[in-house]
Amino acid sequence: MRGFTILKPDYNGQSIVNLMSSVTKGLGGKTIYKELKYLSAKDISKHKNVVLLIIDGLGYNYLIRNGKDSILKYNLKARMTSVFPPTTATCVTTFATGVAPQQHGITGWFVYLKELGMITTILRTRPRVNGSSFSEAGIDLNRIFTEKSLASKIKVRSYTVIHDDILKSDYNMINNRCSKMLGYKNLSGCFKGIKKAISQRGRKYVYAYWGSLDHFAHETGMNSKSTYKHFRSIDEHVKKLAKYLEGKDTLLIITADHGLIDTSKERTILLENHPRLNECLTLNFSGETRCAYCYVKPEKLKQFKGYIKKYLKKEFYLIKSEELIKRNFYGLYAPHPRLSDRIGDYALIAKENYIIIDALLGQGEKIPIGNHGGVSKEEMYVPLIIIKS
Repeated sequence: MRGFTILKPDYNGQSIVNLMSSVTKGLGGKTIYKELKYLSAKDISKHKNVVLLIIDGLGYNYLIRNGKDSILKYNLKARMTSVFPPTTATCVTTFATGVAPQQHGITGWFVYLKELGMITTILRTRPRVNGSSFSEAGIDLNRIFTEKSLASKIKVRSYTVIHDDILKSDYNMINNRCSKMLGYKNLSGCFKGIKKAISQRGRKYVYAYWGSLDHFAHETGMNSKSTYKHFRSIDEHVKKLAKYLEGKDTLLIITADHGLIDTSKERTILLENHPRLNECLTLNFSGETRCAYCYVKPEKLKQFKGYIKKYLKKEFYLIKSEELIKRNFYGLYAPHPRLSDRIGDYALIAKENYIIIDALLGQGEKIPIGNHGGVSKEEMYVPLIIIKS
């Protein structure tokens, strides 16, 4: 895969953070980040209804390749960057709060929470292996998710359209607080939920999330027939929604949290096959299969760095985690007080289409075909699609 480079989010006007700044300001709120270069707060303020639809996994490059005769591609206005790492947990928290990971402090699918002494699956608010949710364990969610919800920052009614399975999850109850929740069971139900929200009185903001394109990509790959078929089904529903919105003074914004890149068994590094590397770590990896945060034993640091250089240099960039903060990978301005705790000492960032997996005791080594969290164009670039009525 020639031409692979490290891509960093552009927080100065061309990222999903800046999109959320435009949305926030256009709906009467305040934010520290610049507005999006391609859609201003003034543009948003002109509309009675503002709908933000997130199609999980719909990368910009995928849309360009597969969007022939698509309403999504036809209404494509620009290419934006995601955040770092470009993965669902970091991105949906940006959509829910309006700020970058630098401020909200959610740094990957697996997050080490020093305050709880464990690596967690943050969107499920549970330990990485299993166990009680944070709320079931009596943990104050406000101590974990410290950034205010976007719904509490704006001056219009807010609605969240989300799948029934996660409607009342700890994560959604805290990060989408101040927003009226509307659940659904399937793709048709998602779009019915958007219509229901639009039909309510007054000016409003509607946030809708659809996650199954990402699921198909993980299971079968971005280039599979099943992923493409599902993409086309989404496109058909968007066509019908656009028709429904005619004359309803609505701005429909469609984007994604990230794209994906396909890998293979041959490009999968299993930590269990590298015991000399494993013995350098104080904790299992947190982060992502394509951005693994490493907590290194001080006395093993030389061995750790030497091992990566000798055996895994072709597959991964090794970057000091504090450098990622200094170079503004996570965002601009003052960082979350726990940010450094949550990104380890070093980050292994995948080159080409490699991934690294550290299966825990009792877990199988399931290898997803589609992956994200890395710094390729496939993962980092997302579309900005705008449909006005």
